[in-house]
Amino acid sequence: MRFDCLVSGVMACLIVNGVAWGADDLQKRAQTMFKPIPRSAPALEGNKQTPAKLLLGKMLYFDPRLSSSNLISCNTCHNVGLGGGDLQETSVGHGWQKGPRNAPTVLNAVFNVAQFWDGRAKDLMEQAKGPVQASVEMNNKPERVVETLKSIPEYVSLFAKAFPGQKEPVTFDNMAKAIEVFEATLLTPDGQFDRYLKGDRKALGAREQDGLRLFMNKGCAACHSGVNVGGGGYFPFGVVEKPAGEIRPVADTGRFKVTNTASDEYVFRSPSLRNIDLTPPYFHSGKVWKLGEAVAIMGSAQLGIKLNDDEARNIVAFLGTLTGRQPKVEYPILPPNSPTTPQPLLQ
Repeated sequence: MRFDCLVSGVMACLIVNGVAWGADDLQKRAQTMFKPIPRSAPALEGNKQTPAKLLLGKMLYFDPRLSSSNLISCNTCHNVGLGGGDLQETSVGHGWQKGPRNAPTVLNAVFNVAQFWDGRAKDLMEQAKGPVQASVEMNNKPERVVETLKSIPEYVSLFAKAFPGQKEPVTFDNMAKAIEVFEATLLTPDGQFDRYLKGDRKALGAREQDGLRLFMNKGCAACHSGVNVGGGGYFPFGVVEKPAGEIRPVADTGRFKVTNTASDEYVFRSPSLRNIDLTPPYFHSGKVWKLGEAVAIMGSAQLGIKLNDDEARNIVAFLGTLTGRQPKVEYPILPPNSPTTPQPLLQ
């Protein structure tokens, strides 16, 4: 794909992978740039998926005892009933502290090139370790997590089944591996756009098709393509025009904090737009609550164009077709404490 479609306006994405497309090839063009969400979890590198590991990971995902306060679970900030987010500008963590960035959705996150807005975690297993230890989030330590899990007989048994043959199956790494297996199942297939990509031309209405055409022709798909309609690379926020200070806080330099490379200042992993209609507020700052406003900001900041009202409405209509079938997760009954389970730390 031509990278200059970020700034080249109507010519953007009319040439895809060296093929010139006519005005009537909308579905075929879309099929070269996007892929439908699969119905089953992909294989995980170095982490074999088993029913025992999936069951354990599901329980751990919902267990607030991974936090030092016994109040915060993975699901607190990545609520599977709320599109995988928490409907907060930035999440509330230990001691009512506010985190620095908006919580990305966990749904379909397995398809992202990396995790977190700055890509500092290479996969879901590595990501699962971060919030547990972050003082502003779950405020715990690996050794205390292991102590807690080992004090609960049912967890000891579940870890042994999930990691057979290991002398010490209850480890911090194995906790993260189990959570990764569960999170990889949180997929949202069978949305309107998925059906369209599979060949059903009637899956999108006229306004939605016009929004898709604009999304590709204006250059949005330069950063938001693939299975996740985003999440596949890193891009500067403010290619053409610097967003307002509250939307792109000056102090948050994005991927620069990971790489310490000047060209990575204000560079972020492009977010997936799957289920975007369900997960306000938007951007890493969480300062924009209306999807139409977010679309307009991206037009000016990334593409250097001002979308008219009809264009913005049609793009928003297309984005609504990215909402897929939500995962139905039965809340697990968690094993009880034992007399040796550490008490919560509230300070």
